[in-house]
Amino acid sequence: MTGSSLSTRFVHAGERRGAPAGVPASTPIYASSSFIYERVEDIDRIVEGEVSDFVYSRYGNPTVAAFEDAMAAIENGKFAIAYGSGMAALHAALLASELSTGSIVLASKDLYGSTFELLLTVFGAFGVKTVTEDFTDVAALRAKAFELQPRVLLCETISNPLLKVCDIGECSQIAKEVGAKLIVDNTFATPYLCRPLDLGADLVVHSATKYLGGHADATGGVVIAKEDFDKPALLGALTLAGGVLSPWEAHSILRGIKTLGLRMEKQCSNAERLANELRRSPQISEVIYPKFFEGEQAASLDNTFHGSEFGAIVTIRLADDTREASYRFLNALNLCTRAASVGDLFTGIVHPATATHRELSPKQREKIGVTEGLIRISVGIEDVNDIIADIEQALAVSTACGSERQKSAGTVEHTSAAATWKEI
Repeated sequence: MTGSSLSTRFVHAGERRGAPAGVPASTPIYASSSFIYERVEDIDRIVEGEVSDFVYSRYGNPTVAAFEDAMAAIENGKFAIAYGSGMAALHAALLASELSTGSIVLASKDLYGSTFELLLTVFGAFGVKTVTEDFTDVAALRAKAFELQPRVLLCETISNPLLKVCDIGECSQIAKEVGAKLIVDNTFATPYLCRPLDLGADLVVHSATKYLGGHADATGGVVIAKEDFDKPALLGALTLAGGVLSPWEAHSILRGIKTLGLRMEKQCSNAERLANELRRSPQISEVIYPKFFEGEQAASLDNTFHGSEFGAIVTIRLADDTREASYRFLNALNLCTRAASVGDLFTGIVHPATATHRELSPKQREKIGVTEGLIRISVGIEDVNDIIADIEQALAVSTACGSERQKSAGTVEHTSAAATWKEI
């Protein structure tokens, strides 16, 4: 260490010990924004791309790279690039798709609300047009694609919150026929249920905040590509826009992935049991769960999911299809959380009309089926009997409170009418 004064030792003492001889059993957190080399020529070769290594964490970090390697392997991709959030990852995937003024994105009409907002406000401002279609209607999708000749087809494996399942193989075939790129948001399905690249998708996007991390303690996103030629554009979107994933978040998500299979097995099992139970409830008019699909949607599920499980999300529509009833139900929950995310260890329940699809107008929400009584349940790993008991008691409380309010409203109305009659 150069220098012996105390102030110099404050800065340099204990640093740069070098790597241990043994390989760490768990990927370390490389909490360093930059990396030091003995010779400046080494840095030059790395920045130039002649040598693969790390210089500055906006361009790459060992912990983040470990997460990227894991996702490329799990999704059967050529490479993966991590970003600071799922929306940043989706933004990068669209940027990498050579969109320009006049380009058309043909998007599933059932997408996450913020995805619509990104397409309409950010890309729309630059002259990119977004057109929606029902991706579960393959004939209509093919006709629309041939009519519009879009640059991108964008869908979700399992839609949020109506849980429609896209036939990724059919979508990829249509994309190839019209020369478009197929981007699939695989967040809800996870690689446990579906690997879209195997079915012909070009880019797969995840909000790693959800099932990949799984513990509600990290925010991140990732894009996995089928071919190497997408790498420069995806890296450019990362390094120039700067939406990098921190090594701390990457470490948490990488650790979460290790138990993804175990968690999904339990969560899918719990969700299936919950869905079956809720179908018996008179307080619910509709239970949406892929297991119950028929016809073309059942065929899409068989073609897309590679196992016999149906996902870990159940969506219900209350018989009293109003915001008031939804709020009463949500506020009566004791065990299940009122959480805005999905895919965590615990069961989280949300009101899509005021959460995931808040950006849409009431008319737009109504058009796609996101009514005021729609509730999305992200099923956790708790004992399923406890989950069922909490939801059932909340439904009972909500119904009882609703009945009391109706009685009160009726009394007030009657009294008011009587008073008016006397006055007359």
